[in-house]
Amino acid sequence: MNVAMDSGGTPPAADIINPMTGQHQLAKGALNTRQVLFCCVTGAAPISAMLFNGPVGILGAGWAVPAAFIIATIVLTIFSVGYIEMARNVSSAGGFYSFVSHGLGNVAGMGTAILMTFCYLVFSAAVVGVTSYFGVANFMEWFGWDIPVWIFLFGTVIAMVLFNFFHIEVTARILGVALVAELVVLLVFSFAVLFQGGGPDGLVVESLNPLAVFDGDNNMAVAAGATGIALFAAFWSWVGFEMAPNYAEEAKEPKKVMAPAMYVSVIGLGLLYVFVMWMFVAASGKAGAAELVNQQYAGEIGSIFYPMSDQFAGSWLTLGFEIFILTGSFACQLAFFNTGCRYLFSMGREGVLPSMLGRTHAKYKSPHIAGLIAGIFVFLWVGAFFLYDSTYLGALLKLGTWSPLLGVAGILAIQALVSLAIIVYFAKQKKMHWFKTGLAPVIAIITQLYAVKLLFDFRGDLSGAAGVPFIQYLWLWPIIVFGIGVLIALVLRSTNPQKYAGIGRYLHEDIAS
Repeated sequence: MNVAMDSGGTPPAADIINPMTGQHQLAKGALNTRQVLFCCVTGAAPISAMLFNGPVGILGAGWAVPAAFIIATIVLTIFSVGYIEMARNVSSAGGFYSFVSHGLGNVAGMGTAILMTFCYLVFSAAVVGVTSYFGVANFMEWFGWDIPVWIFLFGTVIAMVLFNFFHIEVTARILGVALVAELVVLLVFSFAVLFQGGGPDGLVVESLNPLAVFDGDNNMAVAAGATGIALFAAFWSWVGFEMAPNYAEEAKEPKKVMAPAMYVSVIGLGLLYVFVMWMFVAASGKAGAAELVNQQYAGEIGSIFYPMSDQFAGSWLTLGFEIFILTGSFACQLAFFNTGCRYLFSMGREGVLPSMLGRTHAKYKSPHIAGLIAGIFVFLWVGAFFLYDSTYLGALLKLGTWSPLLGVAGILAIQALVSLAIIVYFAKQKKMHWFKTGLAPVIAIITQLYAVKLLFDFRGDLSGAAGVPFIQYLWLWPIIVFGIGVLIALVLRSTNPQKYAGIGRYLHEDIAS
């Protein structure tokens, strides 16, 4: 379709509506492969994953934490094989829920849509807690300023809504700069440790053995055998890698973007995470890793990485960690928020939620109304946790830890459901491949459901949360949210069959044609 361009080089405002369907469209062709990759990888937030999820992983696996990341890399790579095949056939801003709708039907698809939206916005709120914790800690360290944590909590939520308001390319540039900066800091630290041969126990090569994750004698920071905590931390570190299909409508070449964006996100992040955590264990020593975690959670140090970066590189690198954990965490929460908004937008455009959610901004082509509603949800979620614990450690250990525990459980269960949908879809299409759409999704289903089981088994060991209703009934919340989506679909099926038939069916024109 030939489109007249305005002086700014973007389609004029009128073209945000598809002339054939009358429906609003996102900014078509705004993102190249590199920018889609920035949106995905920054959602996984490498520096936040290491500085926040690393300590949580040590709680469950001790010095074997690098191996937990190896396990997650293998599982998610296998999942990606079938996921990419599905993305090549079904391209929509709906992502996961479009895939489930095409494979398992619209009732399951709507349940997936509501749960996915919920999980992404919960993730965004969780990272708000992480950003705020490091904001308070860093400003106290730098200037001696005791800034109230609520300023960071609610200030960053407002900032997310404002960034979502503008053109997606603006966000992609911000995410790209943040990503490059945090990668440099992590790699400088890791190579500094490697070139110096590690700390008291050398390079601790045995920490790379996946079987060691299930060993009960790894100098853990909690009771032995809490494998589920380690795997939770590892899988949580990748959440966001699967975002590529959600940007298909805004990508220049959606069919070509999916595979490189997904594989680089999964395998590239896996190699990075394993290397960084291996070097951290090498720096601290087997016993030192857990000791540093206990110091951080007691508020004695800002991060387990800071003493090690001081020792192996110098205070200048520690300052880099302190700066880029703030930019990286904010970029991470923004990436989650953008994806949650696109789920709301997709459902609004299909008419299964209020149609105003499916409108785009006349100038920036952003899902601005969906962003406002998402912002209100995140604001209320953050506010509830702030009322429960108003300390800056509470932002990390309550909002930043309990929330993603819920989100990871939901995401892993949905990824298992997506894997099942992939098998069914390609079987119906008679396009089955014995590995890509057969064995790989089966392995993904088994491993991800097992990870969910372990997560539920050890949920009480996280930050002393045993007995807290939010954690005690953790298994119930995803079921309730999924059930709300199912109920919406059933009501639509009986009252408005046309809207029901459209669940998860708005395809990018490059695929639909």
